[in-house]
Amino acid sequence: MNRVMKFTAAVSALAIGAGFAGSAAAQDFAITNATVAIGDGSEPVNGATVVVRGGKIVAAGAGVAAPGDLQVYDGQGNWVTPGIFMPLTDLGLWDVGAVNDSNDVRAGDARFGAALDASTAVNYASQHIAVSRAGGVTRATITTAPADSIFAGQGAAIDLGADPDAVMQAKKFQLVVLGEMGARIAGGSRIAAYAEFANALREARDLANGNWSGEDNLLTRADAAALGAVISGQQQLYVHVERAADITAVLGLKRTYPQLDLVLVGVSEGWIVARQIAASGVPVIADPLDDLPSSFEQLGATQSNVGRMVDAGVKVALGGLSGGITGPRTAPQFAGNLVALQKVPRASGLTWGEAFASITSIPAEISGYGGQFGVLKPGAAGDVVVWDGDPLEVSSAPVRVFIDGIEQPLTSHQTRLRDRYRDLDESDLPKAYDW
Repeated sequence: MNRVMKFTAAVSALAIGAGFAGSAAAQDFAITNATVAIGDGSEPVNGATVVVRGGKIVAAGAGVAAPGDLQVYDGQGNWVTPGIFMPLTDLGLWDVGAVNDSNDVRAGDARFGAALDASTAVNYASQHIAVSRAGGVTRATITTAPADSIFAGQGAAIDLGADPDAVMQAKKFQLVVLGEMGARIAGGSRIAAYAEFANALREARDLANGNWSGEDNLLTRADAAALGAVISGQQQLYVHVERAADITAVLGLKRTYPQLDLVLVGVSEGWIVARQIAASGVPVIADPLDDLPSSFEQLGATQSNVGRMVDAGVKVALGGLSGGITGPRTAPQFAGNLVALQKVPRASGLTWGEAFASITSIPAEISGYGGQFGVLKPGAAGDVVVWDGDPLEVSSAPVRVFIDGIEQPLTSHQTRLRDRYRDLDESDLPKAYDW
């Protein structure tokens, strides 16, 4: 007989009660009577069931029966979704922005650019990871920021589980910045940025072909070797551009280097050349905050950018949210804004399903994890989030988060400070305050 439990129970005895989440085994469970969003672009389903076994999704949807040998939870109409997959963050790479010793986001004095490997600096205990996990984010790709090179380095894919094994895949992609930022770094002009970029790809190709000339090269051998995986298409190339003219210029790279696995980043004016982007098949990671011009290369910025690109057939994910105030945990808010845009005259937004997919299945697909993360489909990871309301409503919050079927703690420095000072009871102060 199934043992049915309510989500209003104070604490799960299965994972959190067992102590450190990373030491717990994956749970086998079913959630019934829930509003379930699969994450694949479809609309939510009421009265549905999600089944997780061995850390994987077994089934999800209406008409799914809960197996008799599993722990069954009555969802009580709560929303159940896949975990959020947030691309291009700096999660785990810094703790206090103003304290250089805790900040590994930017290597301003490094002798390397493309060879930098973000995975070597990930701090699984970072409070930004804890806060984002409590906000429903279960997976992310991370990157360092460019400093003295147009190449930011090699990004990584991580999970946000409360255990030391955060890195899923190192050297996942290479990020290069062009446009205004690239121009400033390369010498004050887009001309210099494109020349530096073209030279770097040429030198990487020469090294791969055994034609490395040593002293005559501008790249270090390590940087050229790192870019070799980009030239061959084994490593994705993320290119940050905003202006429509820069977007079309980058799309033209495929004529010279047909094996490039391109992803466009930023793309504030993408709607202007949306048909060209769609025809190229190159996906986009758009910044959800670019709703008004903040620079000359963003004069065409509009809240309708994402909606118009999606309407044209472009695969678009929301990303680029840092670990600070507007961090990955705010992704549902921005996705919800795109749903609200549908009600604004002459604006272009997204359906609920499209908007939710832009922060779950689509970023997972762009990152090479289609069908593995960001969806509640058989075989996908058991990344399940239970919300107290519509996740795209700003007033909603997760009440339970599972990663690979393991329930995760939702505590952080923020929640502990809240609890400590909520009633100003001095007995709640830690022992360090005793005299």
